[in-house]
Amino acid sequence: MGQETLSRRKFLKIGGGVAAGSFWFSARAALSPSALPVLHKPVGEIPIICPYCAVGCSAIGAVQEGKVVNIEGNPNGPINQGALCPKGTSMRGFLQSPFRNTKVLYRAPGAKDWEERDWEFALDRIARLVKDTRDRHWIAKDDDGFTVNRTEAIAGLGCATLHSEVAYALTKFFRALGCMYLEHQARICHSTTVPALGNSFGRGAMTNHSIDFKNADVVLIQGGNPAENHPLAFRWIVEAKERGAKIIVVDPTFNRSASVADLYVPIRTGTDIAFLGGLIKYILDNGLYDEYYVREYTNASFLVHPDFRTATDLDGVFSGFVPLEDNPFYRGAYDRSTWSYQLDENGMVRRDPTLEDPQTVFQLLKRQYSRYDLDTVAAVTGAPKEKILAAYELYASTGRPDRAGVITYAMGATQHTYGAQHIRGYAIVQLLLGNIGIPGGGVNAMRGHSNIQGTTDMAFLYHDLPGYLGIPTREYPTLEDWLRTRTPRAVLPGAVNWWQHYPRYFISLLRAWWPEVHPEEAYSYLPKLGPHKGGIPAKDSDYTHHAIFYGALKGAVKGLFTFGQNPAVSGGDSKAIWRGLESLEWLVVLDPMETETAAFWKRPGFDPAQNRTEVFLLPSAVWAEKEGSMTNTGRWVQWSSKLVDPPGQARDEIWFLTELLRRLRQLYREEGGAFPEPLLRLSWWDYSPKVTEEIAKEINGKDLRTGRQLSSFTELRDDGTTACGNWLYTGCFTEEGNMMARRDPRDTHPLGLGLYHNWGFAWPLNRRILYNRASVDLQGNPRNPGKWLVRWNPEAGRWEGDVPDGAAPPGTLPFIMFPEGVGRLFAAQMVDGPFPEHYEPPESPVTNRLNGQGTSPIAKLWRVEGVTSWGGPEEFPIVLTTKRLVEHFHTGMMTRNVPWLFELQPDPFVEISPELARELGIRNGQWVRLESARGATYARALVTPRMRPLVLGDRVAHQVNLVIHWGYQGKLPEALQGRVANANILTSSSHDPNTFMPGTKAALVRLAPAEIGG
Repeated sequence: MGQETLSRRKFLKIGGGVAAGSFWFSARAALSPSALPVLHKPVGEIPIICPYCAVGCSAIGAVQEGKVVNIEGNPNGPINQGALCPKGTSMRGFLQSPFRNTKVLYRAPGAKDWEERDWEFALDRIARLVKDTRDRHWIAKDDDGFTVNRTEAIAGLGCATLHSEVAYALTKFFRALGCMYLEHQARICHSTTVPALGNSFGRGAMTNHSIDFKNADVVLIQGGNPAENHPLAFRWIVEAKERGAKIIVVDPTFNRSASVADLYVPIRTGTDIAFLGGLIKYILDNGLYDEYYVREYTNASFLVHPDFRTATDLDGVFSGFVPLEDNPFYRGAYDRSTWSYQLDENGMVRRDPTLEDPQTVFQLLKRQYSRYDLDTVAAVTGAPKEKILAAYELYASTGRPDRAGVITYAMGATQHTYGAQHIRGYAIVQLLLGNIGIPGGGVNAMRGHSNIQGTTDMAFLYHDLPGYLGIPTREYPTLEDWLRTRTPRAVLPGAVNWWQHYPRYFISLLRAWWPEVHPEEAYSYLPKLGPHKGGIPAKDSDYTHHAIFYGALKGAVKGLFTFGQNPAVSGGDSKAIWRGLESLEWLVVLDPMETETAAFWKRPGFDPAQNRTEVFLLPSAVWAEKEGSMTNTGRWVQWSSKLVDPPGQARDEIWFLTELLRRLRQLYREEGGAFPEPLLRLSWWDYSPKVTEEIAKEINGKDLRTGRQLSSFTELRDDGTTACGNWLYTGCFTEEGNMMARRDPRDTHPLGLGLYHNWGFAWPLNRRILYNRASVDLQGNPRNPGKWLVRWNPEAGRWEGDVPDGAAPPGTLPFIMFPEGVGRLFAAQMVDGPFPEHYEPPESPVTNRLNGQGTSPIAKLWRVEGVTSWGGPEEFPIVLTTKRLVEHFHTGMMTRNVPWLFELQPDPFVEISPELARELGIRNGQWVRLESARGATYARALVTPRMRPLVLGDRVAHQVNLVIHWGYQGKLPEALQGRVANANILTSSSHDPNTFMPGTKAALVRLAPAEIGG
């Protein structure tokens, strides 16, 4: 056949135009991979991945004379098929932004301006500061006499747009330094996803992937707006609709996703658990659950401790609640001893297959949600009763093997003081309906940074090690002690109990980091987690994002590194964050832009002469100026190539870490100091053009006896003969080469389900849909033969289709990570309850109609005199929530500083209902002042029926929706020059107790017109 002729319409589809709505066209309407023309451009085609949201869109770049001259969507990319959203189309504008900092800048204590310096000065000075701070504040033993070998004086932040290889190197470096304060953006955006999904199914990641939306029959979008924030993933939801699927949107705003939906349900922000509790009750009361799935693949039949009581029994708390009257941050905690399963004499779980025993999980679930009737749900959420019922009827229709329902969400679900329980609610619904492990099903977290999944996997987080191995705690002084407590025993016949292999993964990690050291000694090199020394800033073991800044405020944290993260804007209760920054002795910022964090001392109204913080702003390379992998929201690991060298003095993070480590080692060899062995004996890489590949190979793992790259984590051993940086990524860089760089655009499933096994790599073991053996019965036969995902071939003695989740023959249970082998309707591992319970946000316009607790009784609320503040509905009567825009990215540094994108959306705005605007005398387009108990900011009023008053029983509540992408640095509209336009000035220091996620999606404010010009 001859070369296909491209019409203008087809060209726009594969090129990704940005005309209004162009990124919403049907995925099916795009050219199929087999029909895609070969577009060999004379200027070249270098494969890269978009650096913005986590959909993982593939692009191609062209370079001439050392300059990027073109970036466009890759027509072969299975996810985006050549299309890009406005941000993706503007990648070159970010790369070549006139606002990029390309010089090493230094701010001396008390100085009012930057001064230009060179890298030698900066690196020598930073090395000296790090060593002196570490040595002065080294903690060999904590207040209780435990050996912990750590420092609480140095902290590291970010970054979720760095490649996974950089994140791994950062984790390795800072753990060898002895740091406990390690955090990145995941803490404040999707941290609540991980325990919710992990304790429900076994892994804390998106169960399916973006393309799989097309296989759904019903799509429930609750707590997210993918049409706006993940538009190339939303195309696959549109594809599902064109195939006959129905879309439900539950959201405070009639957003872009709602405009395409079949049913929109308005809801008050923070009341999702009430809505989901009602859905669970509706499913149970009407027998709409998948009975086979519930009996065989969940813990519904398990018997729970006879003394366990639900929140229905105890007015909003579960059995074991202990008030903490003398603790300023927590109202209470739980003794979870009654949340256990009943075991027989052999240590196996006792079950009632009839599901009739009152202590079965099934009956306890019914009792827990017996209060969540339609009238109560409507009064709590503000949603019309008839719309609630319509949503319940439609979504519950997927509780049959021949139908599939998917739930997708983002920050609207996660950023609450009970965010993890929001997502647990999704998990319970999906387990009841049999929607986990099937095509078109799942609980699909839509992550918002290009590599936030990868950086989470690599554990730049205080509580973890790569591969979710967990950081050892002080109670376990020896490697043997730690391995014993982390290695579970199966409690149900047929359970695969995959974490029984934990010693293989942990010892292989130690061998990767300290290959010349015996694992027992290497274990002593890891800092041990425990309560803060001296109880500063709190008498707990919280080393998360906000604790860094309260620790600085209280004098414990002396120095901070930030790598591409901008907490001065992104953190809840921004004024508290600023106070923490002001209290640091030194701050090192690696970033391509002069962020609000780097320039906290330039803040309007702040006198820099009064501040003694020493600040370094180091110009960093951006994603296209280095190579590396990015893991998208669906766990696809894709390699992004280098296009050009970084400009000016800009350098990449691996170079920086290598140079800093070299200087630190020299200082410790010459001067000695506190516990230098972890740094001196740490394995590191020679910096070269291929250094990122060398790091990727270490992450993958190898056999130390032969040097062979491993192809599966089943090859890892606990005898010290294998080394592996992250067991989940074994198979990503094998003897065959870089599997992450594969670019075969052909679907590998015979039914065209969209698995694409030869495009990149997916952890674990290139599996595209997790828990996929839950789609078959215990004999290995698909429960929906017309849309089978995996199936057992008895003649060949193997599984067909997707890579099976656990390669054991039929008869073993599908949730392989758990010692019980089944999904958890009842999850005792959650610190705030085995079932979700509705609580009001810390600032709420109403009392709690479902229980007498009001807010979550064990949420963490920072209360620091002179720093934190809390408001009530009398003074601040309006409910605030926040949103993102398709034209912008988080704190705005990567988009407001791109002239093309700033022109599209120059002003921050707040969506206000016409009724509220009339009441307050606010005109459309007028600047308004929003104020909470913590501070005030400005935005233009967008008066729109997309917002509507909500009837909450006997009263009416108003809520507004404010965009988040503005601060006081970079490109700003004229009216905001010299002002602070930061949404998080309004939000509070309130936190989910499972992960310390800040509750930034709900606060109370008041509004008034503002005459500020422009």
